[in-house]
Amino acid sequence: MAHVTDTVLIEGLAVETVIGVYDWEREVQQRLLIDLELAWDNRVPAVSDNVADALDYASVSQHVIEYFGNQQPQLLETAAESLAAELQARFGVAWLKLVVRKPGAIPQARSVGVSIERGQRE
Repeated sequence: MAHVTDTVLIEGLAVETVIGVYDWEREVQQRLLIDLELAWDNRVPAVSDNVADALDYASVSQHVIEYFGNQQPQLLETAAESLAAELQARFGVAWLKLVVRKPGAIPQARSVGVSIERGQRE
């Protein structure tokens, strides 16, 4: 069987959350930008043309928004790690790349953030 490297992309998903280590950061909402690349065999939905066979990016996006509404981690690393585990478990994604950016955290930079890859591409 051929190695499948298909992915579903979600780029620039904006979420508002409490995140950070400083006292003032625990009292305000800050915007994060999330990029996701999720391994998914797109051949099945391509043939069936049925949304039930596709990875539902609207549901994934909503889950990310709800995650940040319910969790208020101090570190981007904590957010990325726990969110990646949740997405893999809930949506059956074998591999993902997750980037969490915090625009404006450093005045001289467009954004700072973390990027992680978890799982195995099948």
